[in-house]
Amino acid sequence: MKQNQKDRYARHIRLSQIGEKGQQAILDASILVVGVGGLGSPAAMYLAAGGVGKLILNDFDIVETSNLQRQIIHHNHSVGENKVDSGQQTLEMLNPETKVEVIPYQLEGDELKQTIESVDMVLDCSDNYPTRFEVNRYCVETGTILVSGAAIRLEGQIMNYQPATNSACYQCLYSQAYESEESCEVEGVLGPVVGVIGTLQALQALLILAGLGEELVNRLLMFDAQGMHWQGVTLPKNPNCPVCSGH
Repeated sequence: MKQNQKDRYARHIRLSQIGEKGQQAILDASILVVGVGGLGSPAAMYLAAGGVGKLILNDFDIVETSNLQRQIIHHNHSVGENKVDSGQQTLEMLNPETKVEVIPYQLEGDELKQTIESVDMVLDCSDNYPTRFEVNRYCVETGTILVSGAAIRLEGQIMNYQPATNSACYQCLYSQAYESEESCEVEGVLGPVVGVIGTLQALQALLILAGLGEELVNRLLMFDAQGMHWQGVTLPKNPNCPVCSGH
């Protein structure tokens, strides 16, 4: 580790749970962030600030004025730009040492699977169930760690899938046929709620990379912002899960 890196990440290195070894693991890591919106904004910013070596940003959408209430990686001058390009600019200003690659279209099928297979971890910051299910399936198939977050209205949730622990996957939480019309566009969302969940996704990612962070294995953490309540629910692996039961 270079001296300038020791200076930048000194507060991480000082932690006995992280140290130079943990920070080096973070520096060597590559992460795919699916969705550069309300969840992906704080997640990507904290990952870059924390020193993750390579981030791949994937989003096909453009920045709209209504995004600025919660998608803090974007700015007024970003309106009309691709979200991944706007996000890349912010991250490169935040930490030039983090390599940022962008994919400005919807990843799916074999290309999504290959991209997932090429990284150490995936953060699912998407806003729809079909994408979440597909990302989860390919993470299971490739044995890639997944940190999944969701938020709407005044509520949020986070869980992770760690193949090395034979943990439950996202599909264990829902049936294969689960569909929902819920969206932030229709239902609304309080800006800091997605900030809380996205930040927790980054926190989980950094802990896992440093050799910690098994606290959310087989566990769903839910947040009620109105009552300021947290609830952890045990999520056992479904032996009949159509995605992970054979892995």
